[in-house]
Amino acid sequence: MNQNIGRRTFLKAGALGTAGFAIPSLMPVWAQSGSPGLVTKVGTTLAGEEVRLHIAEGMFDVDGRGGHAITINGTIPGPLIRLREGQSVRLVVENSLGEDTSIHWHGLILPFQMDGVPGVSFPGIKASSTFTYEFPVRQSGTYWYHSHSGLQEQVGHYGPMVIDPAGADPVAHDREHVIVLSDWSFLHPHTIFTRLKQKGGFFNRQKTTLLGRLTGREEPMSQADRNMFARMRMDPTDISDVTEAAYKFLVNGHSFDENWTGIFRAGERVRLRIINAAAQTTFNFRIPGLPMTVVATDGINVRPVEVDEFQIGNAETYDVIVQPDDQAYTIVSEAIDRSGMGRATLAPRLGMLAPVPPLRQRPTLSMKDMGMGDHDAMAGSPSSSAQGSMAGMNHSAHAASSGAAAAGSSMQGMDHSNMAGMDHSSMPGMGAVGAPAADHSAHGGMDMTSMKQRDLSKVPPNVKVGVGVDAIAPMPVDRTGDPGIGLEDVGHRVLTYKDLVSLEPRINQRLPTRFLEIHLTGNMERFMWSLDGEQLSENPEPYRFARNERVRMRLVNDTMMTHPMHLHGHFWEIVNGHGAHQPLKHTVKVLPGGFVDLDLTADAPGDWAFHCHLLYHMHAGMMRVVKVRPLEGDAA
Repeated sequence: MNQNIGRRTFLKAGALGTAGFAIPSLMPVWAQSGSPGLVTKVGTTLAGEEVRLHIAEGMFDVDGRGGHAITINGTIPGPLIRLREGQSVRLVVENSLGEDTSIHWHGLILPFQMDGVPGVSFPGIKASSTFTYEFPVRQSGTYWYHSHSGLQEQVGHYGPMVIDPAGADPVAHDREHVIVLSDWSFLHPHTIFTRLKQKGGFFNRQKTTLLGRLTGREEPMSQADRNMFARMRMDPTDISDVTEAAYKFLVNGHSFDENWTGIFRAGERVRLRIINAAAQTTFNFRIPGLPMTVVATDGINVRPVEVDEFQIGNAETYDVIVQPDDQAYTIVSEAIDRSGMGRATLAPRLGMLAPVPPLRQRPTLSMKDMGMGDHDAMAGSPSSSAQGSMAGMNHSAHAASSGAAAAGSSMQGMDHSNMAGMDHSSMPGMGAVGAPAADHSAHGGMDMTSMKQRDLSKVPPNVKVGVGVDAIAPMPVDRTGDPGIGLEDVGHRVLTYKDLVSLEPRINQRLPTRFLEIHLTGNMERFMWSLDGEQLSENPEPYRFARNERVRMRLVNDTMMTHPMHLHGHFWEIVNGHGAHQPLKHTVKVLPGGFVDLDLTADAPGDWAFHCHLLYHMHAGMMRVVKVRPLEGDAA
């Protein structure tokens, strides 16, 4: 969205005032407080072979204050679309805005021309025009949809989607509620973006202080870590770009004080379909006193695993089963930086309340989040996954190796019993029988200060070095066994990616034949974000895949922020030690200073977006095009 156009649009909305727009906190039926859930499915959804959506300007009321918004069929969130696996659907989208718009069907497998990304897979939906999406529904589960035009997602352009399986649902439940988490600001999104560019940590009101340390308001930090952050001129509390200083955290469009309530009967198995539709906020999700059994993620069923909390990145979805007693429970969606929280209630009767826990101690980053390795693991801690990640790593080879194999020397994380057919010749530093012996000499005495002063001679050559890259993680570790920033010592069970096991064995069990490493790069102080050091505006070379190619991708986070990475049109398999039952996900959090290994079958021909789902990171350039060829009808 062009900044000037966007401002004119919102000024026009303000001039029209109440005469032109519906002002109340109009919610779709499923999102109204006191909702009985989707058990009746009457009046709660849009369904059938044809669905009509109307995108328009509106007003959105939060805590008695109105703000300009973009609504779908007059509501925020948009209506619940409920489809069935195996059907075909026509989604007719009418654009009444004074600017282009779009809808991306997040996580759906469909022809790339229907994916809804302007400039990548289609031209966009012009102002005062209509576009029809049409495709077969090939999957089931919990999904969502949102604008992929400018920053429209921030002002309300999103909604949930549920696809019922063609056969029996393996997840037994008596009632279900859709839980859409989001963040809302009365600031224009371009104002937020400008503030982020003007000053690093502009919205951070929780910087480390002596008082914070003395009162226990912030997590303890070793003096060595404090010294390191000081030398690096980095802020250990810079965890979330936009905080409660600018945001209201919503649950189904309701603020903390508005307290959305979902109804149940005691003893029921209640399915919660949880969607993080926030523009910029990762949430820690829990229901104090009520265990949750995770049964699906990103629409794909997993073996049930009982937890007390999980961190849900932007654009991820989780389905959980809860079995509440005859009492009220508070749903807590705490921002990753703990500057604020969303709050809702599950109760057998409307009006019942449960205690609301206070915000917990604010987290701080560590040397591990800088990519300095897991020091506990190197000291011999058996509990850390980093030992396995570091074993056999030749750091000099890692620093000097080229292209896709820059970290190939740490491939010991692979299940080599399944890798016999991999072409290791394309991986510099890899021998036919595995990784060379460890050589820590290249990084053992690295002074991170020199990196901050632009000495980036150790950077893999596939990363473009410039002002937009302020650091490269010298010793990234596999963090799929970590629960997320601030959740390491909360005293209860927290989900990790290593806990996820696909319910069904994956269909494609071919071995990867190529290794591709992609670096998530940025300059936090200047709010510059990129992939392999290049922003989308620089027209970087697309990532190319042969159709049906099996590739092991390693996403390395060289920054100190958690990035939820999303690849359109495909599902990755997280390499987490579960072999044929590696979990499938379309969006994967990559923790600071860490990496995630993912197996990809590039089976969807076309042009696809690949980006960080933090909206302002994507807007700043953390996005690339993925090309899968040949297309349908092309010669192989």
